[in-house]
Amino acid sequence: MVQPICPLCAEDGGQLVWRGEKLRVIRADEAGFPAFYRVVWNAHVAEFSDLNASDRQWCMEAVAVVEQALRQHLAPTKINLAALGNMVPHLHWHVIARFDWDSHFPAPVWAAAQRTSPAAQEAAVQALLPALEAHLQSQLAQWATG
Repeated sequence: MVQPICPLCAEDGGQLVWRGEKLRVIRADEAGFPAFYRVVWNAHVAEFSDLNASDRQWCMEAVAVVEQALRQHLAPTKINLAALGNMVPHLHWHVIARFDWDSHFPAPVWAAAQRTSPAAQEAAVQALLPALEAHLQSQLAQWATG
């Protein structure tokens, strides 16, 4: 039986923000959620427990760096973290800045929309992303080497 090609092995999985030896950070194109990031493990593993203890710590430190940058630059109402892998069984963490005005808040981003997100507020967050991502690149590079 031929195994299907894993989309996270075949491509970055979104707008590449930073790539290191073990993982990468991408911004996902998720309508209504301008600050939806993923920390993607570069090697194909399905589960977090597939990593050794050192790699698990490395992965979670990267998730924390992304979360801290989102909090610092965007001041969201909440950060959502998730590692589902139901659709793509390749280890990746969702790191999502949530705002009380977004279409789904307080429900998960995968739930039904409760209202329309205000375009002006989405645009305001979008305008902050270049500075956020420059900071994130610097922080991740510094963290990965030190």
